[in-house]
Amino acid sequence: MSLQARVNGERLWASLMEMAEIGATAKGGVTRLALSDEDRRGRDLFVAWAEAAGCTVRVDAMGNIFARRAGRNDQLAPVLTGSHSDSQPAGGKFDGIYGVLAGLEVLRTLNDLGIETERPIEVVDWTNEEGSRFAPAMIASGVYAGVFDLEYGLSRVDAEGVSIGEALQRIGYAGPHPVGGQAVHAAFELHIEQGPILEAEGLTIGVVGGAQGQRWYEVELLGRSAHAGTTPMDHRLDAVLGFARVVEAVNRLGLEQGAEGRATVGMANIFPNSRNVVPGRVFFSVEFRHPDEAVLARQDQQLREAVAQVAEGIGLQHSVKQIFQYAPIAFDSDCVEVVRAASAALGYSHRPMISGAGHDACYLSRVAPTAMIFVPCVDGLSHNEAEEIHPQWATAGADVLLQSILAKAGA
Repeated sequence: MSLQARVNGERLWASLMEMAEIGATAKGGVTRLALSDEDRRGRDLFVAWAEAAGCTVRVDAMGNIFARRAGRNDQLAPVLTGSHSDSQPAGGKFDGIYGVLAGLEVLRTLNDLGIETERPIEVVDWTNEEGSRFAPAMIASGVYAGVFDLEYGLSRVDAEGVSIGEALQRIGYAGPHPVGGQAVHAAFELHIEQGPILEAEGLTIGVVGGAQGQRWYEVELLGRSAHAGTTPMDHRLDAVLGFARVVEAVNRLGLEQGAEGRATVGMANIFPNSRNVVPGRVFFSVEFRHPDEAVLARQDQQLREAVAQVAEGIGLQHSVKQIFQYAPIAFDSDCVEVVRAASAALGYSHRPMISGAGHDACYLSRVAPTAMIFVPCVDGLSHNEAEEIHPQWATAGADVLLQSILAKAGA
């Protein structure tokens, strides 16, 4: 590890600000939906910068972009870093793209300092991490890791019926290279925290040891629609009343798990959704997240019991269907230790963390030793135009990334 090597923070920040002009929104965020014209322009700029830094660039069949800096022994498996450049609608200008451009800054810094690494280094820009245009999220890294097959990945469609394959062709990023199958020596993803912990504790670096597991449910409560004016309260089968009580139960199940617990009702449809009709049906989502699979299994049972108890108590029919299960992720212990050691050696305050969000690194960890690095974001705000980080945080994260890569690539 060469502690003399530090990134050019001003250059990194300037790159972030220039990229943020592509798809810029009036409130300071960006809209660069996956495989849109704005996404194409962002990709083109990244490719141009990578080639100017002396990288060779390849694009695979899912549109993932790999910028490669050769190593002394270029036949060795590379060290991989990167993230994604697509955004949420009216999203933030750092989510994802910070990790891509910090990876590029690492390569630029190595060029500036004349440092040659034993292994090659690759910076990747993954396609459609957000899932805001094409579902599911992280689809291209999922294909890379063998979670989904290529046909499935290319066939996902947006709200207008346009497939990923068609959109890749349209913007010129349907690459000729196979997706995955290459050995990777180690991988690091640098990302904003997207939560409030680091800033609240006055810390600079999150050493991410894993990611929470997730379980998603669709719940339906069936009562009876009735006239709001003529139906006495004690004659009602009010599905919204049941819904409100289930929401409270879900919130309680999250709180009972302490700091790592997450429980959310994020979507609801009320029928017939008329102001003078007692609602006869509510369809809604429930999501649990936790780093312990045993806790998620227990919450599954508790949810089913709570819904049944609420529904039976006021005469409703009910159904609970699990539609998605994502096991907790444990990152590679050696890669995590490399990140911790780099943070300590550089003098940055840090703490171990578990990611509450899904990231491409979660799928990548199935096929390569992987870890993540977090930096704070102001007020923990992300997926929002007001998303913000400070330049010194951006520089610190990139410095830790640089040292982590050097530790694994062999300077």
